[in-house]
Amino acid sequence: MKFIALARSVCAHHPALREITGPLQVRYFQHDFVPRDPKTKPKKYKYPLYYDPYGPRPPPSEKIIEIAERIAALPPEERSQIGSALGYKLKHPKLQPISTEGMGLGSQGGEAAAGAAKVEEKKEKTAFDVKLEKFDAAAKIKVIKEVRAFTNLGLKEAKDLVEKVPCVLKQGVTKDEANGIIEKIKAAGGVAVME
Repeated sequence: MKFIALARSVCAHHPALREITGPLQVRYFQHDFVPRDPKTKPKKYKYPLYYDPYGPRPPPSEKIIEIAERIAALPPEERSQIGSALGYKLKHPKLQPISTEGMGLGSQGGEAAAGAAKVEEKKEKTAFDVKLEKFDAAAKIKVIKEVRAFTNLGLKEAKDLVEKVPCVLKQGVTKDEANGIIEKIKAAGGVAVME
């Protein structure tokens, strides 16, 4: 407040200064918004049951409704064949089973993993994992160099990986590539296996 009084007295004695700066104004904080009426209730918005990023869709055509009714009238045996027949007709790629190995699935994990293992045993395996079983202590540096060569890991990461024996070095490789890795590890002084 003293500063404002001083500024006004200076401006009063020097009229030229008043023309330059204009009249001094004091502004206190004022609300830029209109305060909400405390008696009004908050607005309630209607949310959809599920989020659809594409927005509302037009209703299905008569032809689609007729097809849906015909499918619903089929016996369950024929209804179960529709998915595979449509996939074949539309040339959709077959879905590969997802490996749950290494995932902590709790009590379901054992049953699901056993079921997945049976499915994989029936089919010929195309992707293999290379696992380092052991290595000679004298050949540790050579093994680390070989691991770095085919994993793109840094020196520290490769060293940590090798020290965690037994460990998986590379996953999802072809049989030829896995055999090549195993030979290189064997030449360096380690023992690796293919899973």
